[in-house]
Amino acid sequence: MARTLRVLTQLMGWACVPIGLFHVALGNAAIPGAGSAGTTVDSWGRFMGASFVGYGLAWLWAARQRPIPARAVRWLAGVFLLGGVGRLLSLAVHGEPHWFQIALTVIELGLPPVFFWLADAEERTVRGDVEAAVPARR
Repeated sequence: MARTLRVLTQLMGWACVPIGLFHVALGNAAIPGAGSAGTTVDSWGRFMGASFVGYGLAWLWAARQRPIPARAVRWLAGVFLLGGVGRLLSLAVHGEPHWFQIALTVIELGLPPVFFWLADAEERTVRGDVEAAVPARR
């Protein structure tokens, strides 16, 4: 489970950074189905793209720690889940978006529980190694 956590944490970081850069570079053109949403939405989207780069870098930072900090994983997964909840609210208020946004919603709602479950996998492994190395007192 620790290896799965490490791989997923790295994958999140390496996915978010280029996606964010893509949005910074292309603005509205990076959003499937957005068409010409105007300059205000373009500005907001580019800003959020930069924020997504930072979010991806936070995942990569967590992945480089030994052990991966469970608290950071839970916070980052919680932010991802909140994004999925935001998409659900949009769906309820404005109706069905482009199909790609639906696919992203499924990922944003489905992946966080996996991270919550795996969050302390590496910390538990390290604790187990330490406990096994230290003889029990009598």
